Amino acid sequence: MHATWLLQVESEGFPVAAGLFAVALAFVHLFSGQWPVATPVHRRRWLSAAGGASVAYVFVLLLPEVSEAALVTGERVRRELLAEQVVYLLALGGFVAFYAVETVVVQRRGESAEDTPTVFWLHVGVFAVYSAVIGYLLFHQEVAGLWNVLLYAVAMALHFEVTDYGLRRHHGDEFDRVGRWVLAGGTLLGGVAGALTETVGPWLAMLFGFLAGAIVFNVIKEELPAVEESRFLAFLAGASVYTIVALFA
Repeated sequence: MHATWLLQVESEGFPVAAGLFAVALAFVHLFSGQWPVATPVHRRRWLSAAGGASVAYVFVLLLPEVSEAALVTGERVRRELLAEQVVYLLALGGFVAFYAVETVVVQRRGESAEDTPTVFWLHVGVFAVYSAVIGYLLFHQEVAGLWNVLLYAVAMALHFEVTDYGLRRHHGDEFDRVGRWVLAGGTLLGGVAGALTETVGPWLAMLFGFLAGAIVFNVIKEELPAVEESRFLAFLAGASVYTIVALFA
């Protein structure tokens, strides 16, 4: 049996590869806090590099792809400018939505010395849905091709490292006991939904637009509040390496 057949079915996508990547992303959630890192400084450098790569994916690959898809859709209905604006408005919506969640979580935690179940489940629940969307989109890429799916999966794996670090910082042992399993389950459920359903072009562009804004906020949230702990050179290196690989490999 030829290996290409395992990866591609009816030239519509790479469902086997996407399924394997969904499982791999679930494992990232389960083991993201257990990598052997020598010191907190080294961990911070790694997280900054991962954040840089995630942001590079948004600006180098994701936004140009969804913008082009929006224009194609707009041409069909003679509303090119409106279609492109919707994508960027949804990117803004993703940014604002996660900003709102973070604000609520921080303020509610500030009212109590201990984390409350409501705060924990709100925070973890939102990120479980977020992980499900990311798992779903493994099966529905704007640009067809195994290489594009791989670049997406790598960027999301690095991004999960960043978001899980933030959740673990917020919720401590409770995240390790329960939260990481919920996120892994959300990723797999999203992957199953992606494998079993189809998404038409305009809705796909909207999902990717929302995802772009959410990624940018979640990376900025980890990098900017504690600039003295961030590692700009590592962030720059992560963004640069990912950009070079994405454009020239």
